[in-house]
Amino acid sequence: MRVFLELDWFFKERKKQYSIGVLMLLVVAFLGVLPPRIIGFVVDEISRGSLTPAFLMKWLGILAAAAVLMYVLRYAWRQMIFGSSVLLARNLRKQLFDHLTRMSPAFYQKRRVGDLMAHATNDLQAVQQTAGPGVLTLVDSFATGGFVIAAMAFTINWKLTLIVLLPMPLMAYLTNYYGKLLHERFHKAQESFSSLNDKTQESISGMKVIKTFGQEQEDIDDFERLSGKVVEENIRVARVDSLFDPTISAIIGVCYFLTIGFGSYFVTRGEMTIGDLVAFTAYLGLLVWPMLAFGWLFNIVERGRASYDRIRSLLAQPVDIDDREDAIDKRPEGDIVVSIEKFQFPEDERAALRDVYFMLKRGETLGIAGKTGSGKSAILRLMLREFDHYEGEIAFGNVPIQDYKKQRLREAIGYVPQDHFLFSTTVAGNIAFAKPNATMEEVVQAAKLAHIHDDILNFTDGYNTVVGERGVSLSGGQKQRISIARALMMEPELLILDDSLSAVDAKTEEAILESMKKTRTGETTIITSHRLSAIQHAHQILVMHEGTVAEIGTHEALLERKGRYYEMYQLQQLEALVEQGGEA
Repeated sequence: MRVFLELDWFFKERKKQYSIGVLMLLVVAFLGVLPPRIIGFVVDEISRGSLTPAFLMKWLGILAAAAVLMYVLRYAWRQMIFGSSVLLARNLRKQLFDHLTRMSPAFYQKRRVGDLMAHATNDLQAVQQTAGPGVLTLVDSFATGGFVIAAMAFTINWKLTLIVLLPMPLMAYLTNYYGKLLHERFHKAQESFSSLNDKTQESISGMKVIKTFGQEQEDIDDFERLSGKVVEENIRVARVDSLFDPTISAIIGVCYFLTIGFGSYFVTRGEMTIGDLVAFTAYLGLLVWPMLAFGWLFNIVERGRASYDRIRSLLAQPVDIDDREDAIDKRPEGDIVVSIEKFQFPEDERAALRDVYFMLKRGETLGIAGKTGSGKSAILRLMLREFDHYEGEIAFGNVPIQDYKKQRLREAIGYVPQDHFLFSTTVAGNIAFAKPNATMEEVVQAAKLAHIHDDILNFTDGYNTVVGERGVSLSGGQKQRISIARALMMEPELLILDDSLSAVDAKTEEAILESMKKTRTGETTIITSHRLSAIQHAHQILVMHEGTVAEIGTHEALLERKGRYYEMYQLQQLEALVEQGGEA
């Protein structure tokens, strides 16, 4: 029952609703003990031959009134208790989503998407069941059981009541034991469901790759293996769950046996009437629900506790990147100074960056070149504050970026990543993502700057064309240019293009760069690229090698130095020459 204590914060928030709901449950439970006692009275009158129409109508009227009142109260408490449990699910879902949006990329590198989705679906549903049907079952089982036992003991025969209750300690022990097993097994069942959820999400997202490599059968086999694991774990849960009803039914059978045996004995001795025995037997029938509910309660509570433990564990994960108490609430602008002595990714002993120093004046363009893994993207991720744990400082407008509020910092940066994520909405909606209230004219202007406008006009519904999730219906170059248009919509102080022109042809690349050069006067741009044509017009070019700065300078100065940049340039010139047929 520990989960009810852990949810104490919510029960306090909804104290009024739960108090009214529980009170109504208690009244319903009390009214529920009236019918057996009334039946007993009527049977005794029949056995004595003294039953009159007036006597019968009086008790039938009382039964009818009790039934109407129970109907109304049952309708009301469901709104109070079940309605509150829905709000709990909503509150926890919001807490989860808020928490997830504040977590750093390092958090998502360690977590599977399917597992996070399972927290927001299956786990939340199990906790909701605890706060709804769980509370109902807890109150109803104890209230109904308590009222029934009290009626049996104080209105019929306390000796027979004690005899009938003798098997109850055994039931309490067994249900408690089953509950512990259920908690352990349900936890594993939820973990296996998370794995299956992750597999499903991964397979659907990567279906194009799976089909391209002809791995459909292998993927199906892997899915069936994980699905079989889910079935296996849930069957283990069901095996324990299935023990509750037979155990309780067996104990109830023993109780009936004791009732008939000892009740008949008390009747023959004159300590009870036939009506008392009938009423007692009817009360014993009413005890069946509390006993079954008690077993069901363990099921609900243990599932809820396992799920709430998983949710709390996730919510307890600290936010790596957060605002300082005195963070500056204004959009940064000005020169950018990067001074990184050492940086390594979490759980990676190798330094991703070391001794990286450069200054970028406001309005200038910085190009960053280097092989894959040389540290180009790592620099950008630090500038975006995806990581804070590094030796050194990055200043924007003479202020360390950690001193700005995250929201303000990121409002100033338009970022176009290597992995272009487009949402399953219209083309216009994707472009206006960072500026939802943008006019259509602004959307079109951004598209023109990214040289995607003409392509969009050729789409089925133009700007209202709905693209698939992650832009699966678009070519790589189209996705890149829509992502660039989306970043330009922000009118950012700093625009970062992380190898974001690799899928467009050289002519389009030149046109995009020329457009940005004309429209982004006085605003800073950083471009990383394997293709040197994208950065050769930059004010500065940074050449990265194995996490450190190998060379820095203008295109002409680096060519004169004849170092790494010169080698890269000559190699790309040779590649271009080969593509053109080898003619100089």
